[in-house]
Amino acid sequence: MRVALFVTCVNDTLYPGTGRATVALLERLGVDVDFPPGQTCCGQMHYNTGYRHQAEPLVRRFAATFGSYDAVVVPSGSCAAMVRDVHPRIAARAADEGRAELTGPVSEVVPKVYELSEFLLDVLGVEDVGAYFPHTVTYHPTCHSLRLLRVGDRPLRLLRAVRGLRLAELPAADECCGFGGTFAVKNPAVSAAMCGDKVRHVCGTGAEVLCAADNSCLMHIGGSLSRQRSGVRAMHLAEILASTEETAR
Repeated sequence: MRVALFVTCVNDTLYPGTGRATVALLERLGVDVDFPPGQTCCGQMHYNTGYRHQAEPLVRRFAATFGSYDAVVVPSGSCAAMVRDVHPRIAARAADEGRAELTGPVSEVVPKVYELSEFLLDVLGVEDVGAYFPHTVTYHPTCHSLRLLRVGDRPLRLLRAVRGLRLAELPAADECCGFGGTFAVKNPAVSAAMCGDKVRHVCGTGAEVLCAADNSCLMHIGGSLSRQRSGVRAMHLAEILASTEETAR
């Protein structure tokens, strides 16, 4: 199986450790991971701010870059949802306007795109990835992974199988953290209020670590946790699953 990592813009520029953790985790499970250097943005910011036509070249580039692989692993529910849910719509609209060349490549690559927890459980069939993380963790299911990808309890199943990890239930877990990409920029007061609710729930669990599968949401919530000096760390799911007894020492 030829597997590629789509690292995403946020991880590449701000959280490269998540990309490294994803590769380390997959290689530990026997997966040979490739990193196509031609990858760029999935086009989510362009599309969400109304620049659909400007997103088309990025959709075309994604399909060309990843089309030859058997699977594409994405450590981000947000970007995986953009590819799976929105890229076909962009291709369809382009075809309606006489640019049908996107339809075939997009329809071929989209079914091969997996959010990390989906790939581990649905493709590899692995629940216990051999991780060790002796801390109390609470999990925030991000909106795109919960509502568009419908990953369900996959991340929780993976976390429950981690040795040493104590999982604390997060109240109102399915409520949005308020980031929402450009929503936080356009509606800062509402975004901050929503984040305040999320932070209060996180701190109420007594957890040492807040886990999610999207660093954009972790950046938003983690920033508030840090400013409040809560002592709660924000960590991507991949980083926890890549942890072992050796790295914990």
